[in-house]
Amino acid sequence: MSERDARMEALIPALRRFAWSLSRNADEADDLVQDSLANALGAWHQRHAEKDLRAWLFSILYNLHISGRRRWARRSRLLGEALRFQDAATPSHGQDAAVQCAQVLLQLDTLPEEQRAVLLLVGVEGLSYEEAARVLDIPAGTVMSRLARGRERLRRMAEGQPAPASRLRRVV
Repeated sequence: MSERDARMEALIPALRRFAWSLSRNADEADDLVQDSLANALGAWHQRHAEKDLRAWLFSILYNLHISGRRRWARRSRLLGEALRFQDAATPSHGQDAAVQCAQVLLQLDTLPEEQRAVLLLVGVEGLSYEEAARVLDIPAGTVMSRLARGRERLRRMAEGQPAPASRLRRVV
């Protein structure tokens, strides 16, 4: 196995987690990871060696996901898959933890796609703000503001408060 293949293989679990978080379907997540790796191998000669491989692969995966959403114009919400995943992730925890985890997953699904993607990349996958910005092709400041707004919305939902209204204003 070449060094390139070994480096890519080491990132597959993180790619699968992110793909599952985006699609909420294990089969779709596996297909998305496979397509991402195939695209990466096909475009390997175009990759800038100084760029982070992890961020590059996450970027490919995210862009494929967005393209797929636009192409099929659908959004899947499979609570059954979420509960199955949660049971597998927390076998030693009690019922209260399982219910709380399911509630957080449901609340995460209510966030706008942009905030959810940033929360998953930074909070779950551990990417830096700069890495997440490269993955999503947005400025680092936008990552920070989306992260802050997403965290605030989740906090308010967890406390039973209404989600904050959008504070964006129209500039004429």
